[in-house]
Amino acid sequence: MGGVWFDGLAEGGRTQRPVVLATGDSSIRRQPGVVVSEERLRPTELTAYAGLVVTRPDRSLFFEMRHASGPLSALIGADMAAYSDLVSRREATAIAYANPGWDGIGVMRDALDDMEENAWSPAEVAMRVVWREEAGLPRPLCNRPVFDLGGRHIGTPDLFDPVVGLVGEYDSALHLEGAQRARDVQREGLFRAAGLEYVTMLSADLARPEAFVTRLRQAYARAARQPASDRAWTVELPPWWVPTFTVEQRRALDEHQRARFLRLRLRTG
Repeated sequence: MGGVWFDGLAEGGRTQRPVVLATGDSSIRRQPGVVVSEERLRPTELTAYAGLVVTRPDRSLFFEMRHASGPLSALIGADMAAYSDLVSRREATAIAYANPGWDGIGVMRDALDDMEENAWSPAEVAMRVVWREEAGLPRPLCNRPVFDLGGRHIGTPDLFDPVVGLVGEYDSALHLEGAQRARDVQREGLFRAAGLEYVTMLSADLARPEAFVTRLRQAYARAARQPASDRAWTVELPPWWVPTFTVEQRRALDEHQRARFLRLRLRTG
């Protein structure tokens, strides 16, 4: 239904995940590529899409989060459903609390406490979890634009602490290539010139985050010592900026605005 991060591949992208077939017909058996679920399903939780009868996005997320491999996977499912505007936090919370007692419902409810509607990739979600749980730092903003004092857009960092002025960026292997690396260096320079501290998480840090946690805490300490008078940045939106931080805001855009402001959401990476 347009969820670009739900590609049917297992974590790591190498193998295909089985498709879950929800059915009340006991004659259908598990087979390669198909997992059969006989969980109860209300007719109102079904919809038609591309010639198929499928579960509604909120019902699909209800299943995915409860059967996730762990809390991080459940949170990634929630954030990436919101990324494609399929399920808002309000909608996910509503179905979770309307169905107490289901297997895995505690995992879903706990993850929804940390759900964000403006995370742009699974790696960003993992970085945010390390930021909060491993480093013990305050909850950062996700992809919030930062401006200079004249209202010009400096950049939109993956994570941002507006209290101390700390930018956190995730760099995958793609960011090591020449043109992208040059843009990243220029971007970091713009942030630092505005008086912001900057820290980068690498793909290798996902599996072993200890080194990143050390760098993050050191960057946070440096940022906290920065005098407020040196700040040449703000997160206050200028009048011309159209906010797209929430599912509700993005759904309210017209077709022209969606094509203009959300075009990058059609790609992943």
